[in-house]
Amino acid sequence: MFENLSEKLEGAFKRIKGQGKINEINVAETLKDIRRALLDADVNFKTAKAFTNAVKEKAVGQEVLNSLQPGQLMVKIVRDELALLMGGQSVGLELQQKPSVVLMAGLQGSGKTTFSGKLANYLKTKKAKKPLLVACDVYRPAAIEQLSILAAQIGVDVYANTEEKNPLIITKEGLGQAKTNGNDVVIIDTAGRLAVDQELMDEIKAIHDEARPDETLFVVDSMTGQDAVNTAKAFHDLLNFDGVVLTKLDGDTRGGAALSIKSVVDKPIKFIGTGEKMEALDVFHPDRMADRILGMGDVVSLVERAQEQFDEEQARKLQKKIAKNKFGFDDFLSQIQQIKKMGNMKDLMGMIPGMGKMTKDLDVDNDSFKHIEAIIHSMTPKERSNPSLLNSSRKKRIAKGSGRSIQEVNQLLKQFTQMSKMMKMMQGGGARNMMRMMQQQGGPGRMS
Repeated sequence: MFENLSEKLEGAFKRIKGQGKINEINVAETLKDIRRALLDADVNFKTAKAFTNAVKEKAVGQEVLNSLQPGQLMVKIVRDELALLMGGQSVGLELQQKPSVVLMAGLQGSGKTTFSGKLANYLKTKKAKKPLLVACDVYRPAAIEQLSILAAQIGVDVYANTEEKNPLIITKEGLGQAKTNGNDVVIIDTAGRLAVDQELMDEIKAIHDEARPDETLFVVDSMTGQDAVNTAKAFHDLLNFDGVVLTKLDGDTRGGAALSIKSVVDKPIKFIGTGEKMEALDVFHPDRMADRILGMGDVVSLVERAQEQFDEEQARKLQKKIAKNKFGFDDFLSQIQQIKKMGNMKDLMGMIPGMGKMTKDLDVDNDSFKHIEAIIHSMTPKERSNPSLLNSSRKKRIAKGSGRSIQEVNQLLKQFTQMSKMMKMMQGGGARNMMRMMQQQGGPGRMS
């Protein structure tokens, strides 16, 4: 996420970091490098210029030149301005009607349908809502089927009329269905085009006028950079939408859309999509994103994700096992499952301060756990519950059965022993302790 931008900003700060005294020339050169880094990330030119001007004004105002640690103060100013540029603070959904209506808008391929499913899952699992998905994309092949599959996958209601080709009629029918079924939120997935055209805009405006949504969200592919900002302005001029959703932030994102869109349309980024899974949706926090861009990590979001997967009853049982030295590989497997539910492994490691740069060129994903799982599944139930039984001959059998080497089996046993000791010292930490242990051991990517 924003790896190239982070690297170039770090290079810009090298001019003044660690120096006891700096001068106006160094500051000017640093700001020039920062502006160039933003432009390379496809940030709007006027936005980049205004940003560096604001940083310069704050830097002079806070007497960076006379500071004992000018480099650190400069980084803090840039960090605060980045957060302000992206909105300053998180903004949630404002759902007031009964049923409330959320309308999705955007171009084809932006990820509207997938995000509609993610939002329905978010409202169901975290806000205790009963959402209804309404399939109004009657043009894209399989769009209605895709939304229906997603609805079934997450266990929410969907209204789809495959016989009707008028999305305005489908909208009316969907709203009626929600009132009949007692759905308290209606999420309308609309059609998109490959580019902005009058037919698309007329249709989305008609649906908007009919549905009178509490929230109109503009969904944009974050990898499209400056083009996304131009499209956002066109939609905003028509719909005056309430917020932006950035999808595919787990991809090769330059960052232009995230950094420019708020300043251009003056609407907050409300959600970000960070993967394919239905759980891969996060509320957007500008300050946390600024920290990540500058390589400071995002520990708060990491802990929040861990807490979401934390089962108190399971933790109590685990704590008793640890206290009695009965923690086994079956328990180890359950911890792996908790971590995998938290999201993409590389993304998680990027939330740890200093780890983003270290993992830049590493191929670290949840598939990295497969080798560990294969080794554990090759053990007998008795061996999983009592790892001390694993002698040389048993290890050879396990290695052969899992298709891995003896060295990898021994490495896993070493990691398991270290984790067991750590968890006994920090009883009840569960998945968070395991992730810390995996980090110290070089992450799951080492077993490849």
